[in-house]
Amino acid sequence: MNDIELFFKGALAGLAISAPIGPVNVLCISRTVLRGRRGGLISGLGAATADTVYGTIAGFSIQFIIQFVIREESWIRMFGGILLIAIGVFYFVKRPPSLTQDKEKKPAHSDYISALILNFTNPTVVLSFLAVLAALGLGHHKSYWSNVILVAGVFAGAMLWWTALALTADHFRNRFDSHAMLLMNRIAGVAIAAFGMVMMLLSRLHSN
Repeated sequence: MNDIELFFKGALAGLAISAPIGPVNVLCISRTVLRGRRGGLISGLGAATADTVYGTIAGFSIQFIIQFVIREESWIRMFGGILLIAIGVFYFVKRPPSLTQDKEKKPAHSDYISALILNFTNPTVVLSFLAVLAALGLGHHKSYWSNVILVAGVFAGAMLWWTALALTADHFRNRFDSHAMLLMNRIAGVAIAAFGMVMMLLSRLHSN
């Protein structure tokens, strides 16, 4: 398998892992609507970074980290669920400021870090990467350089998804008035909290 094919298979893996609807997708759309394209893209960059780290663990088959994730999955899910519920409640009760005001005052690094941490709270991502890479015929041992190409592809695929999502949300942004933005906040809050509750339920089921 040449480097170009390996890169594109890595991009396909990154796209496949990022695309399913989840709390970070909801967060990225909400931030784009409230803060513009920049807020959505920076949030997407944080999510893509987390996806790339998990893809690196899976691609390089770093077994001690994979085993830790499997062993502590229920606790990681519990922590992630609590975090998601807290973020959901925050978004539900938060009254959105004007688009211009929010875009000017909100620091970019907070969007990046919060999306990064939020995506890290889902330990099944690394297991999903293992499954996707195996399905693409990439589960066998590879050279160090091949793994680097693969991980670069994962980042490119993930970032392609987050960029497309932010640009699509930004396209419809001007159609939102203050009432619609408040409704968007509440929908995002409910959705994110619901994901958190599901994650905590899965944590209980896994521990049993």
